[in-house]
Amino acid sequence: MSRQPEFLPTTGEEMERAGYEELDILLVTGDCYVDHPSFGVSIIGRLLTDCGYRVGLIAQPDWKNPESLTVMGRPRIGVGVTSGNMDSMVNIYTVGRRFRKEDCFSENGETGKRPPHALIVYAQMVKQVFPGIPVQLGGLEASFRRIAHYDYWQDKIRPSVLLDSKAEILVYGMGERPTPEVYRRFAAGESLAGIRGTARLLGKKAAEAFDPGDRYLFLPSYEETLADKDALMRATIMVEQEMNFQSGRGLLQKYGDRLLVVEPPPEPLKPEELDRVHELPYARRPHPKYKGRIPAFETIKDSIQAVRGCPGGCAFCGLVVHQGRHVMSRSEDSVLRELDTIAKCPNFKGTISDVGGAAGNIYGSRYDLERCRKCRRSSCLFPAPCPNYVCTGLETLHLLRRMRKHPKVKHLYINSGIRLDLALRQPELLREIIAHHVSGHMKVAPEHLHPTVLKLMRKSPAEEFYKFMEVFDRISKECGKEQYLIPLFISNFPGCTEKEMKTVDDFLNRHKWSLQQVQDYIPLPMTMGGAMYYTGKAPDGTPIPVNRGLAERRQQIGVLKKRRSGPSKDPVANKRCWERRKPGKQKS
Repeated sequence: MSRQPEFLPTTGEEMERAGYEELDILLVTGDCYVDHPSFGVSIIGRLLTDCGYRVGLIAQPDWKNPESLTVMGRPRIGVGVTSGNMDSMVNIYTVGRRFRKEDCFSENGETGKRPPHALIVYAQMVKQVFPGIPVQLGGLEASFRRIAHYDYWQDKIRPSVLLDSKAEILVYGMGERPTPEVYRRFAAGESLAGIRGTARLLGKKAAEAFDPGDRYLFLPSYEETLADKDALMRATIMVEQEMNFQSGRGLLQKYGDRLLVVEPPPEPLKPEELDRVHELPYARRPHPKYKGRIPAFETIKDSIQAVRGCPGGCAFCGLVVHQGRHVMSRSEDSVLRELDTIAKCPNFKGTISDVGGAAGNIYGSRYDLERCRKCRRSSCLFPAPCPNYVCTGLETLHLLRRMRKHPKVKHLYINSGIRLDLALRQPELLREIIAHHVSGHMKVAPEHLHPTVLKLMRKSPAEEFYKFMEVFDRISKECGKEQYLIPLFISNFPGCTEKEMKTVDDFLNRHKWSLQQVQDYIPLPMTMGGAMYYTGKAPDGTPIPVNRGLAERRQQIGVLKKRRSGPSKDPVANKRCWERRKPGKQKS
């Protein structure tokens, strides 16, 4: 293991302290620099340093001044660019296409620190100040925009981000496997062909010479996607079907006489590899140059990520085309070692705020990978649970019991939410969580209650949510605890009209439920929900209604927002309150 500095250098002075005469690799991010394994750029920076590279990091450069990238000189090998932990358009704009009032990944929530389409802007800045340097794109924005996609905020089809950024290569998904190989080849001057989990844009001659064989499938071309709305749906279905790391094929997309080559997805990290990534020597705090608070860090500083991937494949979520549906779990010992590390931090107050990942009850998921080899499903749980996906919850139960025995842990909560379609089949774990791991409120995500909309969302029937409510109330009473559910409902999902939304409204009226968090649907690039929004069709081609402008969306938003006032004086309504927060702190 290479010697690692406390923080990756961000200035020439810090380079000197680290003993670096020059950088091998420069990383550029749109987020503040928080050296923590919940921030993707920190994982990649630590991993590359562990591989022996001298890595520096520039966080939130002045995007109007390319020279802001030159503070540590020209890197020897290449530059990695990410917009941060979120797509930059989601970070900057609300669903109403207005500027957000806070950037959770910036110091004191200050906005304006990153540009729209940050990947393109940063990559072009690099090309301007470091001519000839190879550029690699990565992170969530790269994953979501690796092929031609619909951009909701501009309301148009955009090409692969590689086209406008002029980057040499894009890494999609979780980048620990392909990224070191990319920089090894950058350094050696070798071809970038064939690296799983990457995408490249070939010029005319290279495109003509490329032999797809039977290893690649052609997506609808960029020109076809511009001309035919249904082409986006066909492409989205193909991408989801080829996300199986064992049998997924590469994808090709023509751009005139150029060719986008998307290699098959990489194998997820094995448990021991995931352990290693999370146990690299992170400082586990923001860089000392920040004097204010960073809201996103405050949320996760005392949490532990135990899993990667999500079996759900929900139509509104991008995890299916980013992390994939195969769930990989860390070892219990690794999670306990991270707990020890957190407990030794000077500001630790005895509360672990979360243990989980995409959900708090998928740890220990198991598959017979041989039986999964040719699977083309987008979800292990919808329309019915796959018998080859096993998650009893007993592994999570054992992990939580070990963690609770830690002498410095007073409270251990599950705040990442739990999957309802699994929870009712995990009775021992569910009782344990309700009895010991609820901070007064438990997050659940029925998303909707109408069967037509739930089917389009790829969510379980509403009856499961009703049953869960009964179980939650019963176990809470048996434990002598007053606890509340925090369910999440989404308005204006494709296929949802006022008629379907009335099902949610009637439920809220019936239970006198006061809401303080609401979510209006945002069509994310490359998601099935985004394709349904753009085409106005379900995946099977059936036309569905879609509310597009704010005037059309306002009525459904109002169903949820009219209940955003504080807790009612009625004790029944109080019991059904979503979440108690100080006035002015609610986020829609």
